[in-house]
Amino acid sequence: MVGSNDIERSRRFYDAVLGVLGVPEPMINIAGSGHTRLFYPNQGGTNFIVTQPINDEPATVANGATVAFSCNSPEQVQQFHDVAVANGGTSIEDAPGPRASAMGTIHLTYVRDPDGNKLCGIHIPG
Repeated sequence: MVGSNDIERSRRFYDAVLGVLGVPEPMINIAGSGHTRLFYPNQGGTNFIVTQPINDEPATVANGATVAFSCNSPEQVQQFHDVAVANGGTSIEDAPGPRASAMGTIHLTYVRDPDGNKLCGIHIPG
């Protein structure tokens, strides 16, 4: 779950970026407090949620937090990055591409969403 200061802007961003991964449009949920939440389902039965903070304080970025999304290929990692940037995200750290790791060569990208939440698109060859 990440917070948003502009739920419609976030919906446009995440609809586009998560669409790259085949995630359908979100279910809109209005919390008992009246705040809007976007529930993006995935095949594993879990949700990625974007919410207006229910304490009415501004949404802020969690220090040290990154939300990672599995990509099916190195090309999908690049597409995740490009669509994120085209829809208001910001490219951060190194350019998308291969990285040496203890798991072998992985492909990844890091971006920030329009609210500053850090996201990673990652492909770990199987």
